[in-house]
Amino acid sequence: MKAEKIFIGGWYQRTTLHLSEIYDFLKGDDSPLDLSKEKLKSLRDKLELETVVMRATEFEHINVENKQGIMVRIFEDGLIVLNKDFKNAKEDIAELTDFYENKLSPGLGYIFSLGAPVPKELANIKTVYPYFIVLNKAEPTEIENLLKEFNQSKYSEIKKKEFEIYRGNKLYVINNIKEDANVIERLINEQIFVREFKGQLHRYLNLHRIIWEKIAAIKERGKISGKEVGPLKGQLESYEKTINLISSRINQMGVYVGTRGAIVKNDPDLKRITSILQFKYETLTNTLAYVKEIWTMTRNYVNSSLDLFSGIQAKSTESSIKNLTVITTAGVAGTLLGLFTKKMPTFTLDSLIYFCILVFIGYSANKIMKTVAIRRKYEIKDVEIDRNIG
Repeated sequence: MKAEKIFIGGWYQRTTLHLSEIYDFLKGDDSPLDLSKEKLKSLRDKLELETVVMRATEFEHINVENKQGIMVRIFEDGLIVLNKDFKNAKEDIAELTDFYENKLSPGLGYIFSLGAPVPKELANIKTVYPYFIVLNKAEPTEIENLLKEFNQSKYSEIKKKEFEIYRGNKLYVINNIKEDANVIERLINEQIFVREFKGQLHRYLNLHRIIWEKIAAIKERGKISGKEVGPLKGQLESYEKTINLISSRINQMGVYVGTRGAIVKNDPDLKRITSILQFKYETLTNTLAYVKEIWTMTRNYVNSSLDLFSGIQAKSTESSIKNLTVITTAGVAGTLLGLFTKKMPTFTLDSLIYFCILVFIGYSANKIMKTVAIRRKYEIKDVEIDRNIG
């Protein structure tokens, strides 16, 4: 068995504008943004770059090589693929992962640190990358032993006369029989994109479930006191912000899968393997449409919840205003009554004591009214939905 290369990769939505910013960072050019030049240089120095070249094929991309022989290709749509010559599988994977997570990602994260924030529900997700090991004319037993070395069960296998693919949980073994190495690399690029795209959709689906349950927990309390209205509405508003940010990112995804699918379908070098990939792109498009609808429902759900709590908050505010009006009216009436039944008052110690007593009574009455208002229970009335559906 001859081992050739080992690959890892990831994908996140980017554009050609982002690619230009990445290129400037890697080349050491100044950023027009309010970013620290010292920090940019420090982050770039950690990469120990040897060469940085911009290329334009079906996708604009940057080719990078560092002093340790790690090759990086960054595409305009956000796909990033790293590879190095195969020496020792576990050590090579550890080296590639360390370079990506602890050197390249911090640099990219800093140059994109301004602008729309990443929702905190996404910021703390640790990506599990697919690992690809390319072998040359390996025997089946050698492939089985490699999978066992990583404690990987064989999920599936695809056998063509040019190459074979053996898939574990997060390890792919590609046995190149007589395929062009460039086609194999492009196949890996597409497999990484498909897997990452699907993985993001799955995370968005799970986030919908989590946020929906949090909203439901608020709406299904039955009754709430006046003092709870403001904080609970604040929670709903934070969920609304997260939903809007995530929905925007989901809405961007259709362009990427459509472009990738079209390129693969029309590329003569990849026509022989469209039977492997084409159906996946169609499936991704359908899954994306489903997730979009799910998040539209989630947005409608939080908006209806906010309308409901705004109504309750309005009732609570109205009640407080009425209480304050009663106290104010009583105070004014008492003052007017005193003016009509007595002579013009003179300033004495008794009048000062009398004034303080009135202030105390008014203050106490106001506190009592407020306490009654915040402890008053408000019923949350909403349309009941069978949560077992879907």
